Amino acid sequence: MIAPEQMAANVLGLTSYFMVGASWWWLLLCTGFVILAGFLAFGPYGSIRLGRDDEQPEFSFTSWIAMLFAGGMGAGLLFWGVAEPVTHFDNPPTGAGGTAEAARQALVITNLHWGLHAWSIYGVCALVIAYFTFRLEKAPLISTPLRSLFSGRSADVAATTADVLGVVAVVFGLAGSLAMGTLQVRSGLTALFDVPVVNSVSLMVLAVLFAMYMISTLTGVEKGMKLLSDINMVLGLALMAFILIFGPTAFIMETFVTTFGAYVSQFVEMSFRLFPFENLTQWSANWTLTYLIWWLAWGPFVGVFIARISRGRTIREFCMGVILIPTSFSILWFSVFGGAGIYVEMYGPGGLSSIITQDVAAALFSFLDYFPFASVLSIGALLLIVIFLVTSADSGTFVLSMMTTEGNLNPPASSKIVWGTIVAVITAATLLAGSVDVARAMSTLGAIPFSAILILQIVSFLRRLRHDPSRNRPVTNTNVVNEVAL
Repeated sequence: MIAPEQMAANVLGLTSYFMVGASWWWLLLCTGFVILAGFLAFGPYGSIRLGRDDEQPEFSFTSWIAMLFAGGMGAGLLFWGVAEPVTHFDNPPTGAGGTAEAARQALVITNLHWGLHAWSIYGVCALVIAYFTFRLEKAPLISTPLRSLFSGRSADVAATTADVLGVVAVVFGLAGSLAMGTLQVRSGLTALFDVPVVNSVSLMVLAVLFAMYMISTLTGVEKGMKLLSDINMVLGLALMAFILIFGPTAFIMETFVTTFGAYVSQFVEMSFRLFPFENLTQWSANWTLTYLIWWLAWGPFVGVFIARISRGRTIREFCMGVILIPTSFSILWFSVFGGAGIYVEMYGPGGLSSIITQDVAAALFSFLDYFPFASVLSIGALLLIVIFLVTSADSGTFVLSMMTTEGNLNPPASSKIVWGTIVAVITAATLLAGSVDVARAMSTLGAIPFSAILILQIVSFLRRLRHDPSRNRPVTNTNVVNEVAL
């Protein structure tokens, strides 16, 4: 708040240094999450339940999936749905922009950033916390898995360090993402009501969002978060269906099928691909690695939240629900919005890429101007963004309160008020820096030190899984039937 420009310069410099200098490490680490998630889903531990053996899920499957999206990446899908594919189409990492090959490459790259890697990171982070919390009945803290790896004084030091780094990762990740969403809301207000593009408007938008997410978080997950998530799902599906029906429908569906196949066929190559021979390490740092570290930064926040709403599900059901379903939906989402945006550039009047270059936050609302009932669509999109931001901030505030009250699954209102205010203040400082790049860098800042904690968590988790009673239960006909049914 005191020196936002200095903060911006330092944050950008620090994150760029770590991403460029250790690009190989981040890519290998995040690809490792995908491999581990596949092993957990389809390996010998899939039938283990996150809770008692006879425990049933707390939330319905539909509400569970809705809350996953709202807490995980909701507002990001709207912010980058059009902007990222069109940006890669206009300026791909390799080859000429504006071509058919650039269009295919643009959507495959986008799917890499928002697909299996992102949701595998979320899934593994959540699974570790859920297992220790509901299966072993321990506190839902970042530090809980680490206590079984250390003893004596070193266990307390490691646990405290882990919890502090987890809180830092959540605060900065949430503040950066909330800042980007606030800028997009401001762009929507400018498009609809000609509101000036100034910092004071951004801060007023943030103040309204702060009031809304504090009211939501104080009503609890079972009421506020569940209701908002269900509304989000309906509005999001309605907006996507409208673009699909009134846009270039055949082109969008062909895009979906083509890019889905390309993503699957190229997945292994892309999961281990940097660009050292093309001298594009900086491009990888600005896009792919920024996204991967962004998901790591949100890992402790989304992980604790997903764990909180996933009690009673088996590891296999958990992985399928948390990873495969959201990934498939994300690919469809970017095919609809990104595909339609690329269609405008290739076969329509064009102009989106230049708008995105000037103000990426305005991409969605400029895109909606190409459709009938543009004003109604823009109002609906603005409402959807606001609700997504409120649910993300709501769940983030809830998780921070849990993490700082010894893992209390129903933290006191005073703690929520304190952390909700801290997140708002840091978001305000990010907005004063006045750049989406700074907001993205803020989102990734906390993940850099936290990555070491994640590795230790996973080691502890796998060690405990090997001795889980359900894995070693006698094989009976009933067990075999249950495994096949699952």
